[in-house]
Amino acid sequence: MGIYDITANRIDGTPQPLSDYRNRVLLIVNVASKCGFAPQYAGLETLYRRYRDEGFVVLGFPCDQFAGQEYDDPNAIQQFCTRNYGVSFPIFEKVDVNGPNTHPLFALLKAEKPGLLGIQTIPWNFTKFLVDRQGKVRRRYAPTDTPEKIERDIAALLRQPTAITAQ
Repeated sequence: MGIYDITANRIDGTPQPLSDYRNRVLLIVNVASKCGFAPQYAGLETLYRRYRDEGFVVLGFPCDQFAGQEYDDPNAIQQFCTRNYGVSFPIFEKVDVNGPNTHPLFALLKAEKPGLLGIQTIPWNFTKFLVDRQGKVRRRYAPTDTPEKIERDIAALLRQPTAITAQ
């Protein structure tokens, strides 16, 4: 199974096949509104606005597995993101990124790019995965890696040619 075989629900409950993002560079992030790293939303939005016309998308996946730092209500999550950081990139329903109920997307991301020492867990909110236009996970970033720090990697992937798909 690859990334394009997975469907995730948007924050409003609408199913979103990740195949809709084929031939785009993706930055997939587990986010949390009440986390000390939440100001990274601003940097993520800046990157999204700067590069979206070149085929870049940020996908935010709220998670409440780390010290209960996410709202229970999906509307509260969306309002927080929009009101405080002007987020316009896609936000999805709350997911588990570790444990027995890990969302299939995060199971795949962790398998393709495990953390330090090959450990397949996510340590905290705002862990980021950079996916190329072919759906291959290229890099994993720690929560402390700011969006500004990884911009160069995003720009480099955007310069690579788009895959040619058979008709």
